[in-house]
Amino acid sequence: MIIIIESGSTKSDWRLIKDSNVINNFTTIGYNPFFHNEDFIKDDLKKHNDICEIANKVKQVYFFGAGCSSNELKNVVYKGFSKVFINAVIEVDHDLVASVLSTYEGSPAITCILGTGSNSCYFDGVNCFEEVPALGYVLGDEGSGSYFGKQIIISYLYNQLPSNLLKDFNDTYNLSKDEILHSVYSKPNVNKYLASFAQFLSKNKDDQYVKQMLIDGFCLFISKHVYCYNKYETIPVNFVGSIAFYFKDSLVQACKKMNIQLGSIIQKPIDGLVTYIIKNKKAI
Repeated sequence: MIIIIESGSTKSDWRLIKDSNVINNFTTIGYNPFFHNEDFIKDDLKKHNDICEIANKVKQVYFFGAGCSSNELKNVVYKGFSKVFINAVIEVDHDLVASVLSTYEGSPAITCILGTGSNSCYFDGVNCFEEVPALGYVLGDEGSGSYFGKQIIISYLYNQLPSNLLKDFNDTYNLSKDEILHSVYSKPNVNKYLASFAQFLSKNKDDQYVKQMLIDGFCLFISKHVYCYNKYETIPVNFVGSIAFYFKDSLVQACKKMNIQLGSIIQKPIDGLVTYIIKNKKAI
């Protein structure tokens, strides 16, 4: 019995595999070593009955997660999981790898994540190459949920929202400047807080102001995280994540504007990832 987990900063998708078949699936919070230590991960895993009931029977765990970009960070997740899955061989890798494998169609491509955070890499069929680093929601994450949440909050606080959006924002959230600043500067999980405002953008995604904000943000992402690869003009660019999926129309427009060859757009990499791992076994 093996478990495959694809974890963003907000949510993790789990698949339990036996004899090459998915026999169960469920979700937990996202486990990100930038924000969670090994004890937090262990304690949260033990809160889930679905996990505790099968933990000792699991022989292999594949975890692909946001923030797992170095051996030190991977080890945080590894230690947390090893205290729960005591009989399993545990492999931890970056969520970029999950996205790459879930969209791979046999030829080189650039794969991008647009979820709570954002990132990209080039995959030649064997190795992943990350040309520029993911800098997180403070310094980077262009085109992500946290980025767009930040933009809508800035527009609101600077009194730049059109009147229809301003009224809707006030009716939806009823937030003061002090409440917003307290959540941003004094509370944990700020990236999730910022990304939560993507729901407001989704509700108003046909509004011209929001459309332009989305297109501009996606173009900025492409300029930073796609143009950095020498072959970006000649190979497909795939997008994975909730922001890419739910704002697909604006993303397509941005790709046309930036003259890149759009590949696939998928919300969740987990199913394609499961197919790849079952097919290739230990190929990863």
